[in-house]
Amino acid sequence: MTAPEAARPRSRRLPPGPTRSRTPALLASMARDRLAVMTGAALRYGDAVRLPLGPKTLFFFNHPDHAKRVLADNAANYHKGIGLVHARRALGDGLLTSEGELWRAQRKVIQPVFQPKRIARQTAAVAEEAAKLVARLRAREGTGPVDIRGEMTELTLGILGRTLLDADLSAYDSIGESFEVVQDQAIFEMMSLSAVPSWVPLPQQRRFRRARADLERIVAQLAAERAAHPSEDGDDVLSRLIEATGNERDETTRRLRMRDELVTLLLAGHETTASTLSWTFHLLDQHPLVWEKVHAEVVEVLGDRQPTTADVHRLTYTSMVIEEVMRLYPPVWILPRKAQQEDEIGGYHVPAGAEVLICPYTLHRHPEFWPAPDRFDPERFAPGRAGGRHRYSYLPFGAGPRFCVGSSLGLLEATVVTAAVVRELQLAKAPGHVLKPEPMLTLRVQGGLPMTVHTVR
Repeated sequence: MTAPEAARPRSRRLPPGPTRSRTPALLASMARDRLAVMTGAALRYGDAVRLPLGPKTLFFFNHPDHAKRVLADNAANYHKGIGLVHARRALGDGLLTSEGELWRAQRKVIQPVFQPKRIARQTAAVAEEAAKLVARLRAREGTGPVDIRGEMTELTLGILGRTLLDADLSAYDSIGESFEVVQDQAIFEMMSLSAVPSWVPLPQQRRFRRARADLERIVAQLAAERAAHPSEDGDDVLSRLIEATGNERDETTRRLRMRDELVTLLLAGHETTASTLSWTFHLLDQHPLVWEKVHAEVVEVLGDRQPTTADVHRLTYTSMVIEEVMRLYPPVWILPRKAQQEDEIGGYHVPAGAEVLICPYTLHRHPEFWPAPDRFDPERFAPGRAGGRHRYSYLPFGAGPRFCVGSSLGLLEATVVTAAVVRELQLAKAPGHVLKPEPMLTLRVQGGLPMTVHTVR
């Protein structure tokens, strides 16, 4: 069968990039600072770069047209790529790593949980959890720095438990630590390309096996409790997964499907929003005039009451701040894909089997599409300012068929929590602490975010 005209390669030209002799240095740089490698490659070679990494050659594309081609126009040709494939050994075949019919079936099961009307009904639950956070933080005023990244992780896990599972995850004390270990293992698998056998008794591998067993135990308990006490409407993730796997004859397969889906959903769901909120409070501390505008808007819109869904839509400037935070520090910093058939992108040949990278972190700082790209400027997202901006120059939640299923809940959480905290508290970076981005499964703050708490007078 002849390939469609849009998909047929016309060029055999390969993108520029470092020579293969640079592979050892490049591998060392990737292990040390992946963001610097991607940023430097784009600056030196342009919007299309070929990066030789040992047995692999990465094709890094950094133009909105390239992103559109890979993620949307020819998405069927690009399956999950380097890193995520290897993370499967840690995460299993959940929505993040699966492909084909399995992915479509999983998406069909999960999608209704994120319908706009259902998410809108979660505003009260999110606001209640945000109020609890504010109370916890206020109790720490004057006691020294608080790890805001840790607080955001606890908060977002609690919110996901209530909104997606209709369950209280605070009863599982080890869940946050176990997720941390699983994420560390996923990154280890990604960086080592799964070259280290899982049976090798490294301390990290032993910790991972214990963490995975702990999460399997938690998932089994959650499923058993839901089966014994069904929810009233049955529209939460647990209920839908129990129904979807109910006809699976093999108990092991059914258990693994439940585990993979819930672990992936909870890990990706809480980690992305926790990272966004951490960067938000850091940037608000660094830009006091922006903080004042957010505070004024929240007081004007909400007064001293909890937000409703209608209120969230009126927090215009607060939403602009969140969007700008995600531009500078996109929760999903890289989108790896693997070409199933050869293709042409930006005039360059992409061989079948090539590992292709789209990097929102560098794309969001492309000077052709973002003036003064390193400056924190929420006004970029003011109503009417997006006119003429390339749709694919801003990809905080990806694009195309794989667009993040939980984006609406993530935005709701980030907006409500930011409003709740800024209305009553100011968070200030601990003196002497230097922040550094850590590109893991999400772009999080490395080593935590110590900040002091101050009540707004």
